[in-house]
Amino acid sequence: MFTATLLTSPEARNLEPALVENLRGAWGGGKAVWLSPMEAVEFDIVDQPDNQWDVWQDLQGMGIDLIVQRSEGRKKAILLADMDSTMIQQECIDELADEAGVGTYVAEITARAMNGELDFDAALIERVGLMKGLDVAVIKKVLAQRITLMPGAKPLLGTMKAAGGYCALVSGGFTAFTAQVARQLGFDENRANELVIDNQKLSGDVIRPILGREAKVDALNEITKRRGLTANDVLAVGDGANDLGMLGIAGTGVALHAKPSVAAQCDVRINHGDLTALLFLQGYKRDQFISAPNEAA
Repeated sequence: MFTATLLTSPEARNLEPALVENLRGAWGGGKAVWLSPMEAVEFDIVDQPDNQWDVWQDLQGMGIDLIVQRSEGRKKAILLADMDSTMIQQECIDELADEAGVGTYVAEITARAMNGELDFDAALIERVGLMKGLDVAVIKKVLAQRITLMPGAKPLLGTMKAAGGYCALVSGGFTAFTAQVARQLGFDENRANELVIDNQKLSGDVIRPILGREAKVDALNEITKRRGLTANDVLAVGDGANDLGMLGIAGTGVALHAKPSVAAQCDVRINHGDLTALLFLQGYKRDQFISAPNEAA
């Protein structure tokens, strides 16, 4: 048995019942269950439709995401989340680089690296090197003035934690940022790269080994083993090429507003919804959402 989920952005709420009924009828689906009026709906189907991706393409033009997944085991016990452009709306390294006066150049490298066009480790080393001499106090400034949570982050964490889930923030970014984001949202642990600091200034280097694609896979394997679970119990979410390893192994791997090369390799793609889409995918209704605590930054 499979479950088809249709959802849109919370702002648009343009999911028309007639469209849902037409698709449900065409696919021989069961009763439509509305998870949020005009925003998210699901219905069961016996088989995965042959024309799923043709329908997906048509719905994308309407601002609607479509996901078809196996019904059994949809609710996950572990959340493994990327940070930059996933749990927060920015790329931290780009924000730091902007403070250092090299923002445009670094942002171009970041975009290429996240799209899989550049080696992740080499690209990170180059970008960090450009910020040599930047006062460490700038990190606190960036956190306070430039970093904002991705819409839906708090209910995603709050609801999964309330259901007994374990949540880990795994980033190719920096611990100076993941520590605060993890604390603010209630993650159980966070992993990232550590900037080398010398006399209260960035040295232009990062502690080895660099946490990239394989580190996220290692985190998935270590956490599931520690908790006596399997990869099928994991909901992973990310947007960059360095997330593909964990997205491919996880029971549900979600490409969230992902780079083109990443989305092309994932069956679960959220292009219009926010992070609450990850709750709808598990069958939660909006009135079941629980927001994470709003701690001070």
